[in-house]
Amino acid sequence: MSISEIQEEIIEEFAMFEDWEERYQYMIDLGKSLPLIDEKYKTEDHIIKGCQSRVWVHAAMNDDKVEFTADSDAIITKGIIAILIRAFSNQNPNAIIEANTDFIDKIGLKEHLSPTRANGLVSMIKQLKMYAIAYKTQLN
Repeated sequence: MSISEIQEEIIEEFAMFEDWEERYQYMIDLGKSLPLIDEKYKTEDHIIKGCQSRVWVHAAMNDDKVEFTADSDAIITKGIIAILIRAFSNQNPNAIIEANTDFIDKIGLKEHLSPTRANGLVSMIKQLKMYAIAYKTQLN
């Protein structure tokens, strides 16, 4: 599945919920189903800078695709990173780098986050794309 197809699926899922309380609960549930990062990657080197909560992300290349794992010490933040990993994991680096992230606006996430969480969201997206850039240079 392409990134845009996954993003469209996420938009449709969020549209099923009546209000933001239900959407937050869904995000929490997504966070609980996130494949956890190996404990050895829960280090300062893997923390996303700019997040209010601690968010660890690890990336690995597998068959020319970037695989992400993550964790957070905050349940909402864990849900946010789960959404991003769902959209970007197991994709080739170019697709991740070029991916549009307007699906975040379409589900209304940014406008329902505190300013510090919204900044954290931007930092998470940047970090995932930075990993993709690093792996792309390794492929060339």
